[in-house]
Amino acid sequence: MELDQGTVDQEPGRATWKRQIEFTLAGIGCAVGLGNIWRFPYLCYRSGGGAFLVPYLLMLLVMGIPLLYMELILGQYMRRGPVHALAKACPLLKGVGLATVAISFIMCTYYNIIITWGLYYLFSSFQSPLPWQSCNNTWNTPNCTDRINPNTSSHSSTQKIKQLCCSYRMLERTAGVEESGVLRWELFLLLLLAWILLYFCIFKGIKSTGKVVYFTALFPYVILLALLINNVQLPGAMEGIRFFIVPNWEKLLELEVWVNAAAQIFNSIGIGFGSLMAMSSYNNFNNNILKDTLAISITNSLTSILAGFVIFSAFGYMSHLQNIPVSELAVDGPGLVFVVYPQAFATMPVAPLWAILFFFMLLCLGLDSQFAMVEVMVTSLMDEFGGPLMKFLRHKEMLVLAVCSTAFLLGIPHVMQVGIYVFQLMDHYTAIVSLMFLAFFEVLAICGRLSANLKEMTGNRPNIFFKVCWMFVAPLLITIILVFTIIQFKPARYEDYVYPPWAQGIGWVIAMASIIWIPLGALHTLWVLPGSFTEVLNACLKEEKYWFWRSMCTRCVWSLESLGQWACLLYSENGPTTERRKNRKEIKIAVEAVQISQTWQKANTI
Repeated sequence: MELDQGTVDQEPGRATWKRQIEFTLAGIGCAVGLGNIWRFPYLCYRSGGGAFLVPYLLMLLVMGIPLLYMELILGQYMRRGPVHALAKACPLLKGVGLATVAISFIMCTYYNIIITWGLYYLFSSFQSPLPWQSCNNTWNTPNCTDRINPNTSSHSSTQKIKQLCCSYRMLERTAGVEESGVLRWELFLLLLLAWILLYFCIFKGIKSTGKVVYFTALFPYVILLALLINNVQLPGAMEGIRFFIVPNWEKLLELEVWVNAAAQIFNSIGIGFGSLMAMSSYNNFNNNILKDTLAISITNSLTSILAGFVIFSAFGYMSHLQNIPVSELAVDGPGLVFVVYPQAFATMPVAPLWAILFFFMLLCLGLDSQFAMVEVMVTSLMDEFGGPLMKFLRHKEMLVLAVCSTAFLLGIPHVMQVGIYVFQLMDHYTAIVSLMFLAFFEVLAICGRLSANLKEMTGNRPNIFFKVCWMFVAPLLITIILVFTIIQFKPARYEDYVYPPWAQGIGWVIAMASIIWIPLGALHTLWVLPGSFTEVLNACLKEEKYWFWRSMCTRCVWSLESLGQWACLLYSENGPTTERRKNRKEIKIAVEAVQISQTWQKANTI
């Protein structure tokens, strides 16, 4: 049964994207980040090259696209950030929304450190020769060498770069997390610059973000294509590309490769962070969200594959210079961006130009991802405390400034000499541990509840493929990833340094800072609703027919009186008896849902 469109009004005063392409570009910018440049090529390298592409593309089809579609539908329909949207979807798991905000804010405090490092390398690239091209610097170590010896191990041949710009020059790291060291003033000022750039990109909300993304989301593709054209002309490049596209089929028999492919899709698209859900809440109500879903998810994966060609062509060139196979290069995950690739620049023609372009591209990619994570916090605060905050701060720009300033202050430990150890600890326990738990409960809260809402927005229900993926495939895959993550979990470490037990304990506190909201939200709901535990649990997990009407009550603020007026209109319609019986049945369901919704107002108070 469809409602008159006038009944479902847009929320007054809530901003919307000026053009729908702005949301699409913002979504692409959010999904496409630094992980596409280093993590995807690294996983390909570790998982047998082209063999990784098989499970990767399969996971995109059965998990990435359906789950992104699910999040965007919920955000667009509820026109709220993740906190309120998930609270309305499933009051028992309303803590999942709070957890998504918590994990996004925690991540934005240290994700900007990567942008800081990128700025450091960017400014260091405005000189010739590049700082890491020679050992004629006061901060070089005795075993630094300007010459690559083919007879040495690949690890030794890359040790120069690690000592030059990462550990000794940029980080000046201490021996361990026990020694805090002093503040690195260069990095402190660059961190401040990174947050200033971010603030002026988002301070007007989607009005300013919508304009910025035209450049930040599209320019990286110009750089990637330029790098690819340059790299394929280098000697040995085709060997690297061949390693990337030719599968090592034996790797497909390893469960870890499939789990890594699913995890990469999950992390890359940003499912579970709440960022895209918050952005979709500013869409027009009748927007065809499936087009945006396909554009964001497919562009994200194609970018990863394009980055793979760029990175592996550079690998082939490095293997040619070192006279070793591509499979024996020293590649260590995040070090790919700040260790391995700068080494390749050092031997390229016009090295400073390529270095400047590459690190400027990283800046654009990092800012796009930061837009989304900060927007989650701002949107959630406005949804919950918009009135009081605007009375106190007067302007939304001041709220954005307060969020950015708080995150900046929390990021200061990362720019001390101990910073790299703090960064690795937070990343390990946030991006690996917390996210999988959060994603598991988010799917439980939302899956299977969106058919009627999608029909109301677009006139069409989701096809059977999406229903099967939401109800069975995605929950099963996420459960497998979660179990595998727990079984294979290893304490945090940085290179050869193992964190002491007290530091690992702090890591678990960081992880619990987001996870804890899930059980707390469930306990709060069970506590405030009247009735026995079984009755409350049953009310929270009502079947889909209540979900449609309950969401209508929360969006339109329906009362029993207004519902009665609408019911009279339905009864006055002429039609077959069976149709009138169907209407009466729907009205009965609607009345029950309104009554439940009035009680749930307490449970949905965050």
